[in-house]
Amino acid sequence: MALALRYQECVGAPSKGRWWPQPGDTTYQHGVWKVIVGTSLANSGFAIIFGALHVSLWMGFVLITAGELKFGHLTAFQGYQMQIVMGIGQVAGAAMQLASAMGGASKIFELLDRTPEIPTRGGEVPESTMRGALFFEDLKFAFPTAVDRPVLRGLTLRVAADTTVALVGSSGCGKSTVLSLLLRFYEPQQGRITIDGTSVSVLDPVWLRAHMAFVQQEPILFGVSVRENVAYYLSAAAARSPGTADPCKAAESLETVQSRVEAACRKANAHSFIEGLTDGYATLVGERGVKLSGGQKQRVAIARALLSEPRILLLDEATSALDAESERLVQDAIDAASSGRTVLVVAHRLSTVRDADQIAVLSEGVVEDCGTHAELLARCETYQTLVKRQVGGGLVDATPVDLDGGHVHE
Repeated sequence: MALALRYQECVGAPSKGRWWPQPGDTTYQHGVWKVIVGTSLANSGFAIIFGALHVSLWMGFVLITAGELKFGHLTAFQGYQMQIVMGIGQVAGAAMQLASAMGGASKIFELLDRTPEIPTRGGEVPESTMRGALFFEDLKFAFPTAVDRPVLRGLTLRVAADTTVALVGSSGCGKSTVLSLLLRFYEPQQGRITIDGTSVSVLDPVWLRAHMAFVQQEPILFGVSVRENVAYYLSAAAARSPGTADPCKAAESLETVQSRVEAACRKANAHSFIEGLTDGYATLVGERGVKLSGGQKQRVAIARALLSEPRILLLDEATSALDAESERLVQDAIDAASSGRTVLVVAHRLSTVRDADQIAVLSEGVVEDCGTHAELLARCETYQTLVKRQVGGGLVDATPVDLDGGHVHE
C-alpha cells in the first residue's frame, strides 16, 4: 500500500471526471492524453485513406455501369492509388523516425558541443623528462553533485620519484578520488597537485596523460583482438601526431608492433595464456573482454599500460576481485611493472601493499599516517584494524564500493 501511494505521488494517476490535461497535471495524465491523441489521429488517418478508396471504387463502378469507364482502367487506377497510399504511409513512418532521431541527436550534439571546464588541450609542455615526483598539497574536494559532502578535507602527501606508494583506508575515504584529481578528471576546490614541482593545472593534459597509465579494478577492453587491445596506445599516440592519415598503419610496422606487444605481455605475465588461446594474439576477446577471465583481463590491461612506458603508473584495486591464483599472477605482473617508475596503488589487500616503499593510511579525507608496513603495524591503530580484518577474512577482502551522487569515491 505504501508503495502504491509513493508511486501515485511521484507519477500520478489519470484525472477523474475529465480526460484533457490541465497545467500541473502528472506524468501519468499526460501519458494518457498522448495515447488518446495518437490513437485518434492514427484511426482518423486510416478512416480517410480507406474511405477515399471505397468512394473511388464506388464512383468507378457507377462510371463502368454508365459505359464511361472500362473495368481495366478502374483496376489500374485502384492499383496506383494503393501504391500512393502505401508510399505516403512509409514517408510518414520515416518522418516520425527522423523526428525521433533528431530529438536524440540534439541531446548528443549538445553534450559534444559543451565546453569542458577542464581544458583537454593546451598548456605547458616541460622540456625536461618527467621524473615522477608527486606532491599533493592541502587538497579539498567535493563532487559537483554532492558539494555538501566533501571527500577530501585537506589531504597532503609527498611521493618521491621511482617509488611505490599505496593508498589504504576504509571505503569512501578518498583513495580513488586522489587518482582522479591527478589525472585531471576533476579540479580540487582547494590545494594543488604538482609533478616535479610544476602544478598539473598548468600542464598540457595530453602531455600529462601520455606519461601516465591507469589500470582500473574492471579494465576496459574493446571487442577486437588481444593484439589490438594491447597495442591501443600505439594507435592513440599516432592519432595525436599531426599529419597522420591512418593511425593504425602509421604507428609502426606490424612486425615491430607484434614484438613490442609480446614484450609487454611477457612483463605482464600474460604471454603464456595468450599463446594458449585459439588464435593466439589474434583471438577476439569479445565485448568488454567477456571471453577472458578477470585475471586475464587485468594482465592484458597491465600489458597495455606497460607498452606506453609510463613514468607514473596508477593502479586502482587491480587485484581485489580475483581468486588467489589470479591474484598471484597479477601481483607478479604489478611487481615487474613497478620497476623504474612512480607507482600509486589503491588497494585493500595486504598482499598488494605490504611491499610498497610507503603506505599512506587515509581516513575521512586526510592522511592519518604514512610509513612502511612494519612502521604502521607498530604505531597506526587504523592500519592495524585493516590488517586484522583481512587476516581474519573480514571486511577488507569484500572491497565495498560507495556511490555518492553517481560517482565512485573510495
